[in-house]
Amino acid sequence: MHALKIILFLIAAVIGLVLIIALFVKNDYLIEREVTVNKPASEVFDYIRYVKNQDHYNKWVMMDPGMKKEFRGIDGAVGFVYAWDGNDKAGKGEQEITKVDMGGVLDVEIRFKRPFEGTAHTQMTTRRLSEDQTAVRWTMAGSSKYPMNITNLFTGTILGKDLEESLLNLKKVLEK
Repeated sequence: MHALKIILFLIAAVIGLVLIIALFVKNDYLIEREVTVNKPASEVFDYIRYVKNQDHYNKWVMMDPGMKKEFRGIDGAVGFVYAWDGNDKAGKGEQEITKVDMGGVLDVEIRFKRPFEGTAHTQMTTRRLSEDQTAVRWTMAGSSKYPMNITNLFTGTILGKDLEESLLNLKKVLEK
């Protein structure tokens, strides 16, 4: 019985420590990654503004090739919605184009439903480096409520790696 009390005390102490640490962690997160693509900026942006093209480079979309997808609106235009319902890795949610600036800016709101509920805002921008080179920047921003904000300590690393992988996939697809 004494050992059980010690174990329960240790569990309570760990939970308490996590809750205290979460008090000092920011609720907001911002992740940014960039890649250089050896293609003209107009060609690169014309590809990324169509959200359905994420099927070919987005790591998260590619996690479940059999996921159910639903589309509403005109792809590449404000208001287009790409909804998905996939396995445990892919989850369930939808993303909606909120801004298209043909100068090289695509804003998308992502609404997650499973495995957790939340909203994130992503932006993909293209910047001409030379006639045949384009910088593609992908940012993701969101907010986590206490005590789930403790996950923000790891969000940048985990999601950052996924953004990097997706951008490298994009580079491969476009440079073929």
